[in-house]
Amino acid sequence: MSNTLAVDDTMIDDLLAQAMASPRQRKNLNFHDRESHPCQRLLNAIVPGSYVRPHRHLLDNKEEFMIVVKGCLGVVLYDASGVVTGKIKLDENGPVRAVSIPTGVFHTAVALKPTVIFEAKGGPYAPHSPEEQAPFAPAEGSPEAQHYLRQMEVLLADV
Repeated sequence: MSNTLAVDDTMIDDLLAQAMASPRQRKNLNFHDRESHPCQRLLNAIVPGSYVRPHRHLLDNKEEFMIVVKGCLGVVLYDASGVVTGKIKLDENGPVRAVSIPTGVFHTAVALKPTVIFEAKGGPYAPHSPEEQAPFAPAEGSPEAQHYLRQMEVLLADV
């Protein structure tokens, strides 16, 4: 099977090293062969300090499934006004390892340790539209982004 790809410790460690070296402190490895593929499947490495602006997916087939392969990730859910409606900690050692986020729910991911997750959602790939970006959260790269990230880390400390 020439198209078979095994996800092993070397692949995971290499992806984490690339994330640590990246200005955004995250790196993904796509398993789908094109952005137009009807099923987006990828590993996403994210390290502490990476700010993922809260967002939502509005298209019907964009519910998002995440499972931790290595590390620990906090997921924060919000209503449309920015009120936190849920906090979930995904940890390779459990008790919770995965989450399915419905279409239309604002969410963010916070690396609590160097982490690799497997993500799946319907394709094709589409960058977030302005309506999908949380208006209550700072833009990535803005001076306020790191302060907002610190607030989320504190919020997740008791999960």
